[in-house]
Amino acid sequence: MNKDSIKVIPLGGLGEIGKNITAIEYNNEIIIIDCGISFPDEDMYGVDLVIPDIRYLLDKKDKVKGMFLTHGHEDHIGAIPYILKQLNIPVYGTKLTIGLVENKLKEHDLLNHVDLNPVKAGQSIKLENMKIEFIRMTHSIADACGLAIHTPLGIILHTGDFKIDYTPIDGRMTDLNRIATLGKKGVLLLMADSTNVERSGHSISEKTIGETLNRIFTNAKGRIIVATFASNIHRMQQIVNASVMQNRKVVFSGRSMENISQVAMELGYLHIPTEYIVDIDDISKYPNNEITIITTGSQGEPMAGLSRIAYGSHRKIIIEPDDFFIISASPIPGNDKLVSRVINQLFKKGVDVIYEDLEEIHVSGHAYQEELKLIHSLVKPKYFMPVHGEYRHLKHHKDLAIKLGMKPQNVFTLETGQVLEITNEGVNANKRVHTGVIFVDGLGVGDVGNIVLRDRRDLAKDGMVTIVVAINRDSYSIVAGPDVITRGFIYAREAEDLINKIKEVSKEEIEKCLEQEILEWQILKTNIKRSIEQLLYHKTKRRPIVFPIIMEV
Repeated sequence: MNKDSIKVIPLGGLGEIGKNITAIEYNNEIIIIDCGISFPDEDMYGVDLVIPDIRYLLDKKDKVKGMFLTHGHEDHIGAIPYILKQLNIPVYGTKLTIGLVENKLKEHDLLNHVDLNPVKAGQSIKLENMKIEFIRMTHSIADACGLAIHTPLGIILHTGDFKIDYTPIDGRMTDLNRIATLGKKGVLLLMADSTNVERSGHSISEKTIGETLNRIFTNAKGRIIVATFASNIHRMQQIVNASVMQNRKVVFSGRSMENISQVAMELGYLHIPTEYIVDIDDISKYPNNEITIITTGSQGEPMAGLSRIAYGSHRKIIIEPDDFFIISASPIPGNDKLVSRVINQLFKKGVDVIYEDLEEIHVSGHAYQEELKLIHSLVKPKYFMPVHGEYRHLKHHKDLAIKLGMKPQNVFTLETGQVLEITNEGVNANKRVHTGVIFVDGLGVGDVGNIVLRDRRDLAKDGMVTIVVAINRDSYSIVAGPDVITRGFIYAREAEDLINKIKEVSKEEIEKCLEQEILEWQILKTNIKRSIEQLLYHKTKRRPIVFPIIMEV
């Protein structure tokens, strides 16, 4: 009996936004597809980034042969510097994707220690048992690819993020011919992007945005300030083209926008005549009607360029009466309020704002239902596993596959950490491996866990009360205090009665212990904490964190 098996293991990003990383294991070889981050939820106080826990890979590091990247978005490459510090393996991706990874590795001082391998669409990387083929796909970032993983048991086709655009900006269409050829050979497992499965019909071509931008730019009287995703180089190119047509100079604002535009220009993916590029410090040298500013902050992020401009905290860009703002992006789920606040603030400043509800100034980079149907029809896989998107998207994509004729028992909506194991005898998803998340907070990676986050949430919710008291160990007496300090709980000057009551109860608890000659700090602190928590809940119906501090003199 043949015991060979393929294991497909999503280690992050399945049924959730971001943090995409998948391991594919065949006998003694493991490859990693993508390695992304996600951004923290509102209740993850102080956390900057969320990266996947790769303990499973570290336990089998001798088997891991390489990391294969579908494209250069943050949710697919953002965690690479953190992961390569733990698991230094070769990285493969197209020229632009590798260029963006290089930029990240420079910041982490890792560039000279990592094996980066640029590949072209159509090229294959041969390992001992697996061959990984890069297939050209169209997405909202240039140089995106799907991956065909050729194994002795069959072909796994991973689409990456994609759409089918018949008029892409760079002329590089999704390679439907190669996908159809693989389908004729026979595809064992299809893993396909599910992000837009809820949208019927066909996605709009990126080229339509250029027509809208040209019309808007023709009528603008002052500076045009466009907020978009820094990684959307095709969109950036169309903004540049519209600017050049109207004789406007182009200024980039925001660290990621400056970095990515520089990489894209150096690698030949973004084309701007040299005389049209202006440094942000030189804006004042030109009339307002000759300036276009391309900035970060299309998601309303408080620290990004657009928000800073809107709220008057940008160091180099101050709103002027004829400024015209364009937000060329859709709010990511959960960011709607942030984007609305920024739009409202801009209108309060008396400037005009165009956003998705008013004009077609954004199209999605993900396939709609009809495009997904086309891929399924061309591939005709034996098994199907929807990927990319929230759990509801995976469920809808499963339903779509079944409507197209797939047997329900051959379609798998997994959760992160669940293993899809395929053998000659069949398939099962009964096993699980360790997965999870690691929080990045400043320079700290993994030193903030669930307990710390719980404490931060509690502090943010109800504040803290600190009780400081000094005792004499020899005479079993209080020599100073108790003193009470509050933060985020109640304004002490207006709650003198409550503060005095806290002091009184604390003193009683300490004296009870001292009378019994109890000096163990843990007992003293526990008694104070319990009594004060009961007092405060009774008086205020709040539960601040209580910190007793006991000093010996």
